[in-house]
Amino acid sequence: MRRNNYKIVLFFYLLTALSFQSCKKYLDVTPQNVGTLDYAFRNRSEAENYLFSCYGTLQRFGDVTKDPSFTTSGETMYPLNLDEGPKLFDLGFQLMRGTQNISKPVLNFWDGDGNVPSIFQAIRRCNIMLDNINKPIDLSASEKARWIAELKFLKAYYHYYLARIYGPIPIYKTEQDINTPIEQLRVKRQPVDSAFSYAVQLINEAVPDLPVVIGNISQELGRITQPIALAVKAEILATAASPLFNGNPDYASYKNKDGQLLFSSKFDASKWDSASAACKAAIDAAQAQGIALYQFVRPANIPANLPAVLTQELTIQNAVTERWDLNQEVIWDLNMYFNQQTNAIPRLTPTFVLGVPGTLAVPISTTEMFYTNNGVPINEDNTWDYPGRLTLKIGDTTNKYYIQQGYTTIKANFNREPRFYANIGFDGGIWYGNGTYDPKNGLQYIQAQTGPAATVDGSRLNVTAIWPKKLAHYQTVDNNGTYSEVGFRIPRMRLADLYLLYAECLNESGGPSTTVYNYIDSVRARAGLQGVVQSWANYSSNPGKPLTKDGLRKIIHQERRIELCFEARSGWDLRRWKEWTSVMAQPFQGWSFRQNTAANFYVPVTQFLPSVTLKDYFWPLSDNDMQINNNLVQSPYW
Repeated sequence: MRRNNYKIVLFFYLLTALSFQSCKKYLDVTPQNVGTLDYAFRNRSEAENYLFSCYGTLQRFGDVTKDPSFTTSGETMYPLNLDEGPKLFDLGFQLMRGTQNISKPVLNFWDGDGNVPSIFQAIRRCNIMLDNINKPIDLSASEKARWIAELKFLKAYYHYYLARIYGPIPIYKTEQDINTPIEQLRVKRQPVDSAFSYAVQLINEAVPDLPVVIGNISQELGRITQPIALAVKAEILATAASPLFNGNPDYASYKNKDGQLLFSSKFDASKWDSASAACKAAIDAAQAQGIALYQFVRPANIPANLPAVLTQELTIQNAVTERWDLNQEVIWDLNMYFNQQTNAIPRLTPTFVLGVPGTLAVPISTTEMFYTNNGVPINEDNTWDYPGRLTLKIGDTTNKYYIQQGYTTIKANFNREPRFYANIGFDGGIWYGNGTYDPKNGLQYIQAQTGPAATVDGSRLNVTAIWPKKLAHYQTVDNNGTYSEVGFRIPRMRLADLYLLYAECLNESGGPSTTVYNYIDSVRARAGLQGVVQSWANYSSNPGKPLTKDGLRKIIHQERRIELCFEARSGWDLRRWKEWTSVMAQPFQGWSFRQNTAANFYVPVTQFLPSVTLKDYFWPLSDNDMQINNNLVQSPYW
C-alpha cells in the first residue's frame, strides 16, 4: 500500500486533557486531571488516552505563528503599529525586532508560558508512561512494543526540539522518584552533542517496532512510522554536523559551573558522513512505501487542456497544499491546519472582503531569492537585467499566465523561475483558481496599486504589497469573493526536503559528485529548470560555481530556501548554517503601498531593521529559572 498516511487526524482534540505547566512543576508525580497513575493505566483504553496526551505537545508545534522557524526566517512579516484600525501583533514575528529577553522570555518552550507548552512537561509524560506501560493487563505484547517505540520517538524529538532552541539542555532519561533529594533534582545542562546522541539512540531503539505504514487509516493517521522516524534521525544528524553545533568557536568557552564544556571546540567531519548515511536510509524507506515527488492531480472541475505553465504552478503549490490522500510526497504531517491562510490571500475583487485581512507580508528580499527562468540567481544571470529590475514594464502575451496583460508592473517580475510565480503574489501577478479555473474566461490578478488589494482600511493591509501565494489553496475562494477555506497542513517533512538534505550532506562529506547533482537536479527538474552544472555553465557569471564544494554549498543552501520557502524550514536551516544573522542584517523592505501610480508605488520602503545578533541563536532562560536552580548556566551572551 502506497504511503500517504502519516498525518495526525485524531489526537488534537485530546490536548485539553492535560494542562501545560511551568518546568518548576516538572516533579509533580500525578498528572493533572488524573486521579492516580493506577487509574490512568488500569486498562488499554485509558492507557491509549495517555499515549495521545504524550503526542499533544507535538501537535501544538503545528501552529506556525508559534514556530521559531516560521516566524523568524525573514520570509514573511506581520505589520506592527498600523496607522489604521486594529493592530496585529504576534510575539513570534516580533522576535526579529529584538524582543527576546530574560525577564519573561518570548515563546518560552522551557517553562511553558500560555502561548507555547513546556517541552519538559511533554518529556515527563513520556517517561511516566514508559514507567507504567506494563500495568494495562489487556495490552497485547505487539501493541505494547509499538507504544514504547512511539514514546521513545517522542522523547527523542522533544529533546531535539529543545536543543535547537537552547543548545545544551538537561536530559531526562527517566522519571524522577518523589523521594529524590532536592539537590539531585537541580539538574544542569548537558553537552549539546549528548542531546543529539541521546535522540538518535532513542530513534534507533524505536524504529524496529514502529509500523512501516499506518494500517488503520480511520483511527491511527499521524502516529509515528518508520519512514518518519528515519527522516527525523537524518535531520538530527545533519543539524549536529552543521556549523552552529559542530566545532563552533563562538561557544568554545561555554561551560557548566563545574567546568564541563558544553560545546566541542573541534570540527568533526565524520558527522557529515553519518548524516549522509542516515539521509539515504530515510530516502530508501520512504521510496519503498511509494513516496515520490508530487505531481498535480487534476480534479474534474479543472479543464483538461490547462496550460502547462499553470499545471506546473499547481504542482509546486500543491506539494504543500494538496489533500493528504492525493499527496504522495509528504513523509510527515502534524494535525493542525495552517492557521494563517486568510492572511496569505489578497483581495482580488471589490467583493473579496469577508474574513480575508491579507496582512501576511513578504519582504522584497524574499522575492529576490528566487532564480531567473534560467535557474541561476538574478544577480548572476548574464541574460537578465539585474540593474534595471525596478524599471516599469507592461504585461504582455508571452507572460499572460504569470502577469496580467496590459498591467504596469516591474521587470523584476518577468522571466523568473516557476517557483517564483507559485510562491509569490505580487502586483499584477495572476492568481489562478478561486472559482475561475478556465483561462478562457479570464484570470484573476492582484491589483495592489489602485485595485481591491490596495484598499487601506486598517484590518486589511499588507505593508509590503507582496503575499505568500504558496500558503493559500487555489480553491479556497470562489469567483464571487466568498471565502470558503480548503484547509491544508504544512508538511513537517516532504521528499524534496530530504533530497536536498542528502545532497547537502554528501557535498559537505565529499564535495561535488554526480549523486549530489542528481538529487538537486531532480527537484529543479520539477520546477522546469536545467541541472545546476548546465545552468551555471550557460547563464551564470560564475560558471564554475557548482564545481567546487564551497560554490555548491551556496547553491544547495539557496535551493533549500527556494524549494521550502514559507514551510517553516528556513529558520532552522539559517541557524544551523550560521547564516541567520547575515540574512537578518538586511532591512525588511516593501513597496510604497499607499501610492497609487506605478512610478511612485515601485519605490522600496524600509518597514523595519531586524535586531538579531549572535546571542539570539540560543534563547535565554528566565531569571526565575536561574534563581530556582543554581546549577543552570545562562545561554551565552545573555
